[in-house]
Amino acid sequence: MSNHREHHSFGLICTGCYGVRVEPPRLRLGYTTCMSCGEKAARAVKHTIAPLNKSNYIMVTDLTMLKQLNPKRTT
Repeated sequence: MSNHREHHSFGLICTGCYGVRVEPPRLRLGYTTCMSCGEKAARAVKHTIAPLNKSNYIMVTDLTMLKQLNPKRTT
C-alpha cells in the first residue's frame, strides 16, 4: 500500500498545460496547476470590491450585479 504523501512528493502533471510537473509546495497548498498556468487563470478573473450603503464591502464579479447595487442608477 503506497503512502499518499509519497505519491505527491514526485509532483503531479499540471492540469492546465499537461506539460510540466506541479511543484510539491504548490501541491501542499492544494494547487493542481504549474505557476505559469496558475498565473494565466488568476489574470482571467476580474473582480472589484464595492462598499454597501451603511454596511460592509462586497466582492463583485458580475457587472450586472454591480449595476443593481446602485439604487440611484439611471439606466
